[in-house]
Amino acid sequence: QVQLVESGGGLVLAGGSLRLSCAGSGRTCTSDTMGWFRQAPGKEREFVAAIGWKGATTYDTHSVKGRFTISRDNAKNTVYLKMNNLKPEDTAVYYCATRPSYRSGPYVDLNLWDYWGQGTQVTVSS
Repeated sequence: QVQLVESGGGLVLAGGSLRLSCAGSGRTCTSDTMGWFRQAPGKEREFVAAIGWKGATTYDTHSVKGRFTISRDNAKNTVYLKMNNLKPEDTAVYYCATRPSYRSGPYVDLNLWDYWGQGTQVTVSS
């Protein structure tokens, strides 16, 4: 079992920055792929970014690449999402998730992720 706890959300003005954290407990996630997702009101949960156990990164290029950066600290069993130049359309609940590194299949498929955090709210005002 893995427990994931997100933190770092809040209210920020457009153009501002936030750094989200997701701490894992229960077992180490160092060999897992870690991901960030978000869900805006009335919309489906969508993929934002993922990082492999060796540090390879993948982003949803349409919406966040160039503004968001995913990273991980395996010693702390924690994954981060640094968000710069935030826009009102980034407003959502942000979730982290984990899946085994050996698992194939697209990151956008939510069913391929095993454990989820409870989410942290990010609100960007214009």
